[in-house]
Order: sequence, then C-alpha cells, then structure tokens
Amino acid sequence: MNLVDKRGLAIGLGLSVLACVALPAVLSPYWIYLAISAVVSAVIMQSYGVIVGRVGVMSLCQMSFAAIGAWVVLRLNVADAPGGFFVWLVLGGLAAVPVGVAIGLPALRIRGVNLAVVTFGFAVSADIVWNANPFPGAKELKMLDRPEPFVTDESYFVFTVIVFTVLAVALGMIGKSRLGLSWYELRHSERSAASHGVSVARSKLAAFAISAFVAGIGGGLLAGQLSLVVPSNFAMGQSLALFAVAIMIGPHHPEGAVMGGIFGAIMPTIMEKVSLPQDFGGVLFGVGALLALRSGLSQTDLTRMRKRERGARKLLKAGEDAKEAKEAEGGATAAPLAPAPVRRPAADRRPCLAVQGLTVRFGEVVALDAVDLTVPEGAVVGLIGPNGAGKSTFISAVTGFVAGYGGTVELAGKRLDKLGPSVRAKRGLRRTFQTTAIAPELTQYEYLAIGAGRRLARGEADELLEFFGCPPGEVPVSIVDAGTRRLLDVAAAIAARPKVALLDEPAAGQSAAESLRLGDRLTRAPEAFGVSILLVEHDMELVQATCEEVTVLDFGHVIASGPTADVLADAAVRAAYLGAADVPAT
Repeated sequence: MNLVDKRGLAIGLGLSVLACVALPAVLSPYWIYLAISAVVSAVIMQSYGVIVGRVGVMSLCQMSFAAIGAWVVLRLNVADAPGGFFVWLVLGGLAAVPVGVAIGLPALRIRGVNLAVVTFGFAVSADIVWNANPFPGAKELKMLDRPEPFVTDESYFVFTVIVFTVLAVALGMIGKSRLGLSWYELRHSERSAASHGVSVARSKLAAFAISAFVAGIGGGLLAGQLSLVVPSNFAMGQSLALFAVAIMIGPHHPEGAVMGGIFGAIMPTIMEKVSLPQDFGGVLFGVGALLALRSGLSQTDLTRMRKRERGARKLLKAGEDAKEAKEAEGGATAAPLAPAPVRRPAADRRPCLAVQGLTVRFGEVVALDAVDLTVPEGAVVGLIGPNGAGKSTFISAVTGFVAGYGGTVELAGKRLDKLGPSVRAKRGLRRTFQTTAIAPELTQYEYLAIGAGRRLARGEADELLEFFGCPPGEVPVSIVDAGTRRLLDVAAAIAARPKVALLDEPAAGQSAAESLRLGDRLTRAPEAFGVSILLVEHDMELVQATCEEVTVLDFGHVIASGPTADVLADAAVRAAYLGAADVPAT
C-alpha cells in the first residue's frame, strides 16, 4: 500500500512554498500577524482532524491540550532549559500525549454525547486551573524569544507554515497506514473493525495521543507568536467553536485544516469590519456544523468524494464499454469456470473449528443451548434455521462478540474462549455481518488492506476482487451497491487468509444468478485461499450448491446435522424450517 499520495504531496508542497514566498512580500504587518494566527489555528485544527474527522469522536477539549503545550514551552523558557525553542516545542507536544491518553480512556466505554460531556468537563477543569495559576513568565514578565532565523513576524510565518506542512505530511502517511484506515472503520462500526483484527482500544488511544500531540504543538506555536499567553487564549469556548468548524469543514484533509484556521483567525476581523457581533460567527459555525451532521459528511469530504466518484464512474464506464465491444465481436463474456474441486469426506479431515456445548443466555432467555458444530479443514459447512433460531448469536459468540458463554471454542486445536474479538481475528477467525458498515470514504483497495491486516500487494487485491466479481479496486465504496458491498465484505474477510471465515448471509441483496455464482466462488475458496467456511444463509439453493454439511438450529437447539442432502430431506427440518413442501436435496 502506497503511504504517500505523490501528486497531492507535490501540490501541497508547492502551495506551501508559494505561501512562504508570496504572502510575506504582499501582506501588511497586520495581515501577516493574522496569517500567523491562521496557520497556528490550522495546526490545532489538524488535531481535530485526527480525533473528530477520522475517528468521529466528539472531543471538546483540544484547546486544553494546546494549553499544555504552551505551558511547557513557557516553563522551559523561564527555566532557560537547554535545547531552545525547537526542542521545547516538541516537548510541549509530548507533554500533552499522556493527558490525551488519559482523556481517551473513557472513550473505550462511552461514546457520543456522553463522551462529549467528559471531554468538555476536562476543558472546564483546565480553564479553572489556568485561571487560578498564571502561565509561566506572566508574573515576572519573562518573554519567550523566537529562535533564529525566525525572529520577525514574516520569518515566523514561514516557520509555522513549515510545521503545518510537516504535520500534514506525517498525518497523511498515518492516514494511509492500517492504523489511519482503521480510524475510518471505527467511525462507522467498532464491531466491524474488531472483526478485522483491529484493537479498538489501541486505535482509539493512539488517535487521542496523536491529536493531543498535534494540539500541543499548536499551543507551543501560539506561545512563540505571542511571547506570553493568558488563559483566555485557550478558553473552553474556543474548543466548542473549533469543534463546530471541524464538523463543518473536515480538517482531516489539509485544505480543510487551512480553511478552518483561516475562519478561526479571520472571522473576528470580518465580523468587526461588517459591524456584526462577534458571537454571530459562532452562530454561523454552529449552523454549518448542524448541516454537516445532517449529511454525515464534511464539506471537504463531499468535495473529494464527488471528484473521486467522477473518476471512478469513468473507470466503470470504460470497463462496460470494453465488455460490450468484446461481446459484439463474439468473444466470451467470462472465462469458463474450472470444475469444482473434489474433496475428501469430512470425516477424513481434521477439524479446523470445533465448537462444543456452546450455550448463550440473555437473562432468563436461552439463545443457544449446548450447540456442537465442527468445520473441517478445507470445508464449506452450512448453518441454517428460521429467523430467531440463534444463527447470528452463534457467530457472535464464536468470534468473541458475546462474552460469558458456556462451552468451548477451539481453532486448529487451540482454545479461544478467553480471547476478545480482535485477538480471535488475528488468530485466524474472521466473520462478516448481516448489515455491512463500510466507510464510504474508502476505496475497495483500502478496505481490503484493513481486512488483510497487512500491506496487500496490488496484484493480490485485484485477484480477490476479480474472484468475487467486485469492480476495480480504485472504485470508492460510496458508489457500489449493497450487494457488491457484501461481496467486498467477504473478500476483506478472506484477504487475511484466515483459517475459518464465518459468513453471515453474504447472498442477501443478490439476484438468483449472482447468488449461484457466489456459491461457485465459495466452493472454490478453500482451495484457492486455504480457508474453511461456515455459511449462514436462508437461500436454500445456495446452501445446497455450496455446503458439504449442514447444521440446523431451531430455538437455539440443534435439530439436525450431517451431509446436506440428508439434512434437507429430514422431516423435522422441513417441518421446523422449510415448510411442508418437499425441497429437492441434491
């Protein structure tokens, strides 16, 4: 996976150089000072970009992290500590990290408005502390001297642009890594992230730590701009205003951070010029944030997505035109499928997944009662039953999403019972869900990389997408239909080369022909990818065509288990699930 967008990097560096050369030459000293404020605000907006834009966490205390960075820089200045401003700036950012992690700990248990209250509570507490204890240097009026060669406002503006650019490049690289991509998945579904082997706790705490570091750097830059700071520079109201800007604009993209910084720095001046109350700017930000929350996407997300979708639709159209041209010339529309592999009887193969006596209770309700199920190596095994029979509960318990169950779960002979979902996924037990929750901002390549849990070669990703009949990998998830998203979910689960993949109704949303084609692919998947499959489905044609063995659940009990044809011919199965009509068992 390429961690650097070379074209975007070249454009960003070019604009940074242009700003450093042109703006100091054309702007008056007053506007240069405002430009510095805008860039410092843009740095702090980048911290919102990590925690709000990427992870989707409602954090209202980023300015408190900035205050910590400023406090450390000024304290080191008062102490005449070695290293100078450049070292102090980094130390200020690092000092905010443990506080960010501590604030992030509640995010492991609570989210949404409740988490917003916790972070805002910290911002209020920090305000009280700063007002009761002046920042270092305030009493003795010891000013912070800017380092050479960035003493003047013009040169310090260049320095702030350099810092912003370095952070933007670093955050861009993190955003393309598995950690950064997992943040997008956390934003949409923590369960889906855990099923791909992502440690939800580690990823969230990493986001809080990185965002706190960036905010701390921003606070240190503000101290360098002002030489001395006061508590009002980091008031909790600013955290609220910048949060609204972050929701509206999307500072997880560099252009969004710049726009947010400009709005934050220039808006008060604009309000003054047009004779409007300063609070009116906050009202505008609040309205914009509400509109962004209603659409679910920030302005920069929408702009980038539309641009990417235009390119993807051209790619899809080119593929369709090539297919039509091939058909017009009499060419085959698809390569002939190879004969299905011939497998040994299940009894001759070692069990890959062995579930014994699985019992799940929700209060007085017994969802699963002593269920036994075995998935042999290289097998496709079915799990069927009426709605409410316990099929999804079975998958959730086996993959670790239901704690406190009875019985045992063994994968390749090793017990998994005390392990969480992400650890089980890393051990080789992957799953899909009935409802997909794929971040629309991702491309299919990026989603496969999350599922694989490693750097996925482009050729390997293309092979997976072609195998399951998905569009080209550059196509964003936002424009693929629900059926294709299910196929992509299956491809992502198998991309990790797990020992067992538990697929929860992957054919939902597929036509009859597409469903049978999926069945053919699932039949070949064990040989092609070395994975065993447990298939939960209501499509009986798919089950008959794909599964060697079937287990039937009814009200949490196993009522039949064995070869597919024998089970589907069982009178009890027909009465409980299939109805009175005979179903051909093939």
